[in-house]
Amino acid sequence: MSIPKEPRQLMINVMYLVLTALLALNVSAEIFNAFEMVDGGLKTANASLDKSNEELPVLITDAAKKKEELVVYADKVQPAREISKAASDYITKIVDDLIDEGGNRDGEHNDGDYIVLESGKRELIGKRDYDPTTRLMVDEGRGLELKTKMEEFKDQFMALVDSTDRDAVSLPIEIDNEAWKLSPNKKKDWADFTFGHMPIGATMPIFSKFKNDIKASEAQILNYLAGKVGVGGETIVLDKYRVVSSPKQSYIIKGEPYEADIFLSAAAGGGSKTGISISVNGQSLRTDEDGNAKYTATPSTTGKKTYTAAITVTDPVTGEKKTYNQDFNYEVGERSIAVSATKMNVFYIGVDNPVEVSAAGVNSNDINVSMQGQGGCKIGRNGDGTFNVTCSKPTKKGEFAKVSVTAPGLTASKDFRVKRIPDPVAKLGNDRGGRVGDGQFKVYPGVFPVLENFDFDAKCAITEFLLIRQAKRQDAEFAPNQGGKFGAQARALQQKAGPGDTYIFNDIKCRCPGDGAARNIGQMVFTIK
Repeated sequence: MSIPKEPRQLMINVMYLVLTALLALNVSAEIFNAFEMVDGGLKTANASLDKSNEELPVLITDAAKKKEELVVYADKVQPAREISKAASDYITKIVDDLIDEGGNRDGEHNDGDYIVLESGKRELIGKRDYDPTTRLMVDEGRGLELKTKMEEFKDQFMALVDSTDRDAVSLPIEIDNEAWKLSPNKKKDWADFTFGHMPIGATMPIFSKFKNDIKASEAQILNYLAGKVGVGGETIVLDKYRVVSSPKQSYIIKGEPYEADIFLSAAAGGGSKTGISISVNGQSLRTDEDGNAKYTATPSTTGKKTYTAAITVTDPVTGEKKTYNQDFNYEVGERSIAVSATKMNVFYIGVDNPVEVSAAGVNSNDINVSMQGQGGCKIGRNGDGTFNVTCSKPTKKGEFAKVSVTAPGLTASKDFRVKRIPDPVAKLGNDRGGRVGDGQFKVYPGVFPVLENFDFDAKCAITEFLLIRQAKRQDAEFAPNQGGKFGAQARALQQKAGPGDTYIFNDIKCRCPGDGAARNIGQMVFTIK
């Protein structure tokens, strides 16, 4: 089994093997989503290759005009593009036929081969159907035909390379004709190994990968031809320019210096000896060997600042000078600090209370945050730069927990009240009382507390309650219960429920985070209907 030397081809082959292996499992929607994601990535890569391949031919043709002996390479550009188009069209035809066979079978690939989901996304009707794939690609021989065609396309591309250069040119088209022989599933040939019993949706990345191989091969040939005629060499002269300012920071504090690197961005790079001079607001700046200049200003007032950079370029061939101007902006502000609770201006005992500290113009490493005041509160910094406060006791009227912040030249603080977590509401299922059927009442597992309209992640627990059953013309029955779940005695009383009975859950007590003792949260009354 041959192993490709290029990392890109090795990556694609490994991806293909992984996708094939996944098909041995019970293919879930998530797996098909993975196929679609891979297919989308390959299509995006193919579009990028198309764009690149459209730009090179013009550069090759123009460069070949310099010398008559280079025209032979320019003449090979169109054949390379035609081979690529023919190969892509051939693969597209196979894909269209498969989609139609799995769809409405009207002889063409169209909207009728798709369904529209509630989300608005289109999905292949035959995405999970493997019969068309097996029939067309294996039984009817189109898979082996594809293998032969891919090898022919590779040979056609290589024919455009000088015989003396072919050992140095490696094309990504690679058909592994050995792996299927090692398959434990006893595949009869490459086509059966690649497409046999493969759902249509799972083959889409495979065909996109073949297209990627074609377009990447086209790119290899065009780059080879470009190298032959000197594209990318020192003969290219910069002809498109853009002035760029690269500030160290675009928002600074009054009194601090503003610094920016100003340089020329060109559409064609490289070793041109083009002369460059740079100025800002009419003042010339010194340029370094890379053509960069540093502009420095120290503003004394706040607000938006604007400056104009100008670069004059001297063409090394014609001596022509061209000047390019561009305006740039930055803003000057003053340092400030703000402290705010992420959820509300109250800290709760027993839970994490997130706090945000914002400090304009101050490095986060220079900010110190601490706690003072009442409430037994402590503060710590989180990994994302926010802070977390924990408290141990409530504050009295007029008392506060204080968050204090200090930074170079700045101080700020904010007061917070500290409270217990509010009383939860006792519930039986989704009910807090009222009329309920005896069947429904008998399946309730117990009483649990709900913290309604409370934004923090806290859980309370029922510690005890007294269950009372009052049947018509009978003495009341009592069942004390520990915890929220019905114990044996309470469960037995619950199962006696009949129409007309009244059940009272009395002295319901629970404990919330931070509680020193259980709290009484009242009672519930249910009438059995």
